[in-house]
Amino acid sequence: MSEGPARPQIAEGIPNRLYGRRRSHPLRVRQAKLLDETLPRLDLGAGAANPAAAFDAPVDEVWLEVGFGGGEHSEGLLERNPGIGLIASEVFENGLCSLLSRLVPEGQEATAPLPGRLRLWPRDARHLLDQLPEGSLARLYLMFPDPWPKARHEKRRFVNPAIMPLVARVLRPGGEWRVATDDPTYQEWVRQCFGESPLFEQAAFDDTRPADWPATRYEAKAYREGRQPMWWVFRKR
Repeated sequence: MSEGPARPQIAEGIPNRLYGRRRSHPLRVRQAKLLDETLPRLDLGAGAANPAAAFDAPVDEVWLEVGFGGGEHSEGLLERNPGIGLIASEVFENGLCSLLSRLVPEGQEATAPLPGRLRLWPRDARHLLDQLPEGSLARLYLMFPDPWPKARHEKRRFVNPAIMPLVARVLRPGGEWRVATDDPTYQEWVRQCFGESPLFEQAAFDDTRPADWPATRYEAKAYREGRQPMWWVFRKR
């Protein structure tokens, strides 16, 4: 019996991780409780093997946000799209705490009800891509990622020729990879990588945020500091 096509592997030379520190400052008592008591209740964990069944209710589609930062974009996606299940990935503990602190009242970290259509992945998102079934995602968001602007660090960027086959495998045919960035170096990198990829085609481009993209603090910061964000939609061929 044929075992089917082999899964794409992370290319040799790509760093073992694409991020720096996991924590920007020591955690406060409340933050530690959120990570110890609330996060395990939302952690996707072994549910990555069958993500559509990992939520508390049936969902029409599963979406993934890689590097959700403070989590406001993830919350906006859930509010605007009642039929989806969202996996939100973030390795930085302070970002995880920012989202979790808005989900549960203080003192109820272990008991407060949690969003049934949200699951978190507090680890390297590439490990999640390796565990998800083929074609299990309808959409992936990468919002204002760390640009790693120095040329010697370009392999740390999540948009990367070595990572694109991993994303393509888990997206269903016609699935979307949505990217937003305000960094000129990363913007040119996105054009180059997707322009050379046979796996994706550009479906949309905007230099003002489309209405169905929730606003983020990173967009607001970009405008305050004089940078022009750009938004792309790439479709799996």
